Amino acid sequence: MKDKINIGLCGLGTVGSGVIKILQNHQKEIKYKLGCELEVKKILVHTLDKARDIQVDSGVLTTDPDDLVGDQAIDIIIEVMGGIDSTYELLENALEHRKHIITANKDLMAVHGQKLHQIAKANECDIFYEASVAGGIPILRSLTDGLASDRIQKMMGIVNGTTNYILTKMTDEQRTFSDVLREAQELGYAESDPAADVDGLDAARKMALLANLAFKMDIDLSAVEVAGITSITQEDILFANRLGYVVKLIGIASMEEGKVEVTVEPTLLPHDHPLALVKNEFNAVYVHGEAVGETMFYGPGAGSMPTATSVVSDLMEAVKNIRLGISGNSYITPQFQTKLKDDSEKHSRYFVRLEADDQAGTFQALTNVFTDQNISFAKILQLPGSKDDTAEIVMVTHHTSRQQLRDSLDSLNSLEVVKRVISYYRVEGEE
Repeated sequence: MKDKINIGLCGLGTVGSGVIKILQNHQKEIKYKLGCELEVKKILVHTLDKARDIQVDSGVLTTDPDDLVGDQAIDIIIEVMGGIDSTYELLENALEHRKHIITANKDLMAVHGQKLHQIAKANECDIFYEASVAGGIPILRSLTDGLASDRIQKMMGIVNGTTNYILTKMTDEQRTFSDVLREAQELGYAESDPAADVDGLDAARKMALLANLAFKMDIDLSAVEVAGITSITQEDILFANRLGYVVKLIGIASMEEGKVEVTVEPTLLPHDHPLALVKNEFNAVYVHGEAVGETMFYGPGAGSMPTATSVVSDLMEAVKNIRLGISGNSYITPQFQTKLKDDSEKHSRYFVRLEADDQAGTFQALTNVFTDQNISFAKILQLPGSKDDTAEIVMVTHHTSRQQLRDSLDSLNSLEVVKRVISYYRVEGEE
């Protein structure tokens, strides 16, 4: 049994520095729990002489990936440098050299995860990626271990801290999207190019990973229906609030009768829903299991130390497997054939906001459209529109299919009395 495990670390940025700090500061505790020492033997960086806020021996730094992959003494590769295609090649090569992989790279895992799992299994290697979803929240291990005996029916999550921060400030401080985005960029919560966050792609990648584990299917990123937050206005937020809702960017994955729906979209939640209370950069995932009922996992969704905590936890799991001689057995081939719901099978409530002529017969015309699609309403609100002869009308439907909603929107846009359909959003958390 090995008394020392050697590690190659790819990346020494925010998360990589956090990994080093934890391994240095918690060295005694980690050794006690594992029964062996961990040593970072090589660190792959872009620039050798860059100023860093972490002290490491310059002799362990390298700019050549082969110094990690080709070193037979290195047992585990930790990847926290980001990137997709070139990083995939590095990790594929590492697995072929029978090195175990720990990664925080949700982009890589969403695109190439299944291939990496298969290569890892063929080479009797482990690949863990807890830190790729929701930072410091142990949601992946909870799905694969803690809830392994249950059947997961639905997951709803706030899995992107940037968008949650922006929507929190827009709601609590009545500020515009562009104003809060600038602040988020200044604070480091948002990238200089925030498109992956605000357009929902980052959250979509995470929901695809969660759906894969929860439903034991191969859910491709292309199967996720995605809408971002860039079109949400103060008026949308205020109308939602008057009707008792908070607007959040929510990832939803559900399975009914063997068919799956995975979406990321702005969603209205009742004020008292647990996810509605998750503010700023925090993340949370709400899980519905057939046996366990409802559980929620909450915590910091990003940051150096929370994400590094998940990385090191995966590292410790990999080390335990090495010492027990059971590496390479964690991956299970998807149990079920992938079956996706079509729009007629996706049901929810919806918030619809439109501007229409303020005249006799308008409500009748609107009602006819929804009646034709067998849609009824739970709530209706009318306020003066942008012009003297118009009104803004907000409706919250009862449960209906996405196909029925889309057909209704098409009909509304063709009505002479409707000036414009301003916005529409999913509503969750109510029966």
